[in-house]
Amino acid sequence: MKIYDVEGFPNPARVRIALAEKGAVDQAEFIAVDVMGGEHRTEAFKAKNPDAAVPCLELEDGTHISQCTAITEYIDAAFDGPSLTGTNPQERAQISMMNLRAESGLLDAVATYFHHATPGLGPDLETYQCAEWGNKQKDVAGQTMAYLDAVLAENAYLAGDVFSVADITAYAGLAFADLAQVEIPSNLTHLHDWRARMAARPSIAA
Repeated sequence: MKIYDVEGFPNPARVRIALAEKGAVDQAEFIAVDVMGGEHRTEAFKAKNPDAAVPCLELEDGTHISQCTAITEYIDAAFDGPSLTGTNPQERAQISMMNLRAESGLLDAVATYFHHATPGLGPDLETYQCAEWGNKQKDVAGQTMAYLDAVLAENAYLAGDVFSVADITAYAGLAFADLAQVEIPSNLTHLHDWRARMAARPSIAA
C-alpha cells in the first residue's frame, strides 16, 4: 500500500505511529506530497483525496482512504498486534469518544488557530483567515488540555489502561501545539508526564 503524506506533519504522524505500533512500517510505501508547493490542491491529487489534504492511503486495488481515523482503523484491522481501537464494544466506544475529543478539541483546534490567527503556511496557502475564530479555537485547545490532564489523573492512558489511537491523536495534537506556540500550562502535570511516557515509546522515539 502507498501513503501520500508529508513527514513531520501532525496528521501524517498519526498514521506513521499507528503503523509502527503494529510493526507494519515496512508494509507501506511513503510518497511525499509537496504541500508547500500546493500539490495537495491539484486536480490529480484531489482525484485521490477530494479533501485536498494529507495523509491519503492507496490500497493495491486502487482504493483511496483519507481521514486519519479511517486510515488508522484500516491499519489496526489489517495488521497483527495489540489493538489500537478496542477489542469489545465498550472499549471501541470509549476509544472512539476520546479520539474524537482529542481530535476536535486539541489537534483541530490548534490547527485552526495556526491557520487563522498566525501566518500559518504563508499567504500562498492561507488564502482565507479569520483571526477571531482562530483565537477562539486556541482557547478551546487550552480547555481540552485541562480536560485531558484530569482524565490522566485517573487513567494511565486517555481511554483507560491501554494505549490507543486516542493517545496517538492527542500526542500529535501537542506536537502541533509546539509548532503553533500554544503552551501546555505547567500545572497540567499529568499531561506532561503522559507526554514524556508517549515520547519514550519505540513507535514515537524512533
